[in-house]
This record gives sequence, structure tokens and C-alpha cells, in this order.
Amino acid sequence: MPYKEKKIEKLYYSISEIADMFSVSQSLIRYWESEFEVLNPRKNGKGNRMFTQKDIGHFRKIYDLVKEKGFTLEGARKKLKDGDEPENLELGEIVKKLKEIKTFLTQLDELL
Repeated sequence: MPYKEKKIEKLYYSISEIADMFSVSQSLIRYWESEFEVLNPRKNGKGNRMFTQKDIGHFRKIYDLVKEKGFTLEGARKKLKDGDEPENLELGEIVKKLKEIKTFLTQLDELL
């Protein structure tokens, strides 16, 4: 059996890596960190920010709300606090809704 190398995932990302991922400035990341409680990266002994996958997920949601959907910072804070994003649905609920849609489309196809 041949040796299969495991994919190594990084545990921590620097602020410059995050800035490159989203094509934003490092100062914007630091500013959003002060504006949004969910952005709270760990800091090493030198004070450098170390972002986890969870932090990147939070940043992605904020980026989507502010940059893509045009929310104000206050509006984005409220939206995050409400937690009514589709990502918050349980997997079982998503599967149930997809099955309902499938049934509806099957019935609609039979009528036509």
C-alpha cells in the first residue's frame, strides 16, 4: 500500500495572509476587529495577530455583509447578532427543506 501524505492545514494565519485572501488592507482588518466583537484573534508574545479558521469564517461573514451586500457596520453588527444567516440552519433542516422542494418540483412536473 503506497504512502499517502496527509493534507496539512494551518492552524493560524497572519494578518497579512488574511489581507491577501480578501484583497483588503491590514488596517481594515484591525479596524473591523475593534468594531465587531466576534473578531478576536489570538496574539502571540510579540503581539502579532494569529487568526484561526473560525476567525476567518467570522471575517468572511462580515466582509460579505459590508462589502458585498452594502450593509453599514451597525447593520452588519445587528445581522450577526440576530444570527439569521443561512449558515446557522442545522443540516437536518436543510435536508428537510431540500426534500420538500424536490417533492414540490416533482408534483409540478407531473402537472405539466
